[in-house]
Amino acid sequence: MEIQSVGIKEFRANLHKYTKQTSEPIAVTSHGVPIGYYIPTQPTPQKQDLLVLQQAVQKITQLLQTQGISEEELFADFQSVRKHTP
Repeated sequence: MEIQSVGIKEFRANLHKYTKQTSEPIAVTSHGVPIGYYIPTQPTPQKQDLLVLQQAVQKITQLLQTQGISEEELFADFQSVRKHTP
């Protein structure tokens, strides 16, 4: 799959077109050199996406309960790791 390349001026001038009418990633370029990528997402979660997220929440809740870890402890650990990660 080849990623479509668009100049930054073209991308900016037609932002609505690129953000609403495409489902493929776009390489945004300046003078032919990629400076970033636009990766579209689904505008609204699909029913299947919500179901998968709900199942993930149930699994995480079960794991926390099994290990005897509270949500507060998990969050504190996450914050600690985040502070020490560059």
